[in-house]
Amino acid sequence: MAWLKRLQRLLRHSLVDASDSRRVLGEPAMLALQERIQASERLHSGELRVVIEAGLPTSYLMRDATARERAVALFGKLRVWDTEHNNGVLIYLLLAEHSIELVADRGLMNKVEGLVWQRMVDRMREHFRAGQFEAGLIEAVESVSELLFEHFPLAAGEANANELPDAPLLL
Repeated sequence: MAWLKRLQRLLRHSLVDASDSRRVLGEPAMLALQERIQASERLHSGELRVVIEAGLPTSYLMRDATARERAVALFGKLRVWDTEHNNGVLIYLLLAEHSIELVADRGLMNKVEGLVWQRMVDRMREHFRAGQFEAGLIEAVESVSELLFEHFPLAAGEANANELPDAPLLL
């Protein structure tokens, strides 16, 4: 039966593409998220990236990789780990599996309990089940921003170097 589950997963991922991501988050939602990220990064030294992926690449499916593995790989590929203060955060949504992953660099991860991250994922999941993808992602950006502001606020007159793009990425 493992082969059947694998085949079902392969089919589920092959039936979604970038148009599904654009349907879930249209241009107005993408712009709203970008604006929220920009506003957030004016308050702290952290960096946020939002990635929405329709389905995993075939290479990930063939080796039975998880959404978490993909999120961690993107965390590296998009250089979220490479910020000056080690305080980048990736918010990752995999549509084919309804998976949500938050990946934070060690600068922030070491300061925040796992339960806090889990609550954020749970709130996002509630929004997504109701079809409120924009609201769920904006709430996640706001929650992560609060943590970054608490642990990495900018000093008076200091500006965030904006080391990463602010626009959400659709894959």
